[in-house]
Amino acid sequence: MSVRVKEKAARVRLLALDVDGVLTDGRLYFAEDGQEFKTFDTQDGHGIKMLQAAGIEVAIITGRNTKLVQRRAGNLGIRHLLQGREDKLVALRELTGELGIDLDEVAYVGDDWPDLPAILAAGFGVAVANAHAELRARADHVTTLAGGRGAVREVCDLLLGAQDRYHEALAPYLET
Repeated sequence: MSVRVKEKAARVRLLALDVDGVLTDGRLYFAEDGQEFKTFDTQDGHGIKMLQAAGIEVAIITGRNTKLVQRRAGNLGIRHLLQGREDKLVALRELTGELGIDLDEVAYVGDDWPDLPAILAAGFGVAVANAHAELRARADHVTTLAGGRGAVREVCDLLLGAQDRYHEALAPYLET
């Protein structure tokens, strides 16, 4: 990781995530009865739990409003769920104000144009590997993995590493 990326990641106190294309692969599955399905990566979920254990807040900001995302956020213990928010930057500013966190202390991960203002405003703007080219060109960091395929875990590991907490998070799994 570059010195610039490490410096930005070291300041992060809040990780804010889009859903479709970031926590999922971006595909939407609908049954005949209108029921919606999404797939989430379990390693992304574990990374989120590790960040929270390390004291880093995690939020989801999404333009859509679904019970599936509410359930996933609940399963992961994510307390900050902002659904139905088309203007991601406004939502992010509201959340940081409530939490007393500066935008400079935020990592925002997105994949498409609605995420661009938040990526540009955040202290550490991240685009997933399969993000639109405009995001990849403007983000501070682009993941090597695609959204819904481990990109969020990659960001979690990067944040833990930049804050010298990676080995601390790993240690309990090495004890015999």
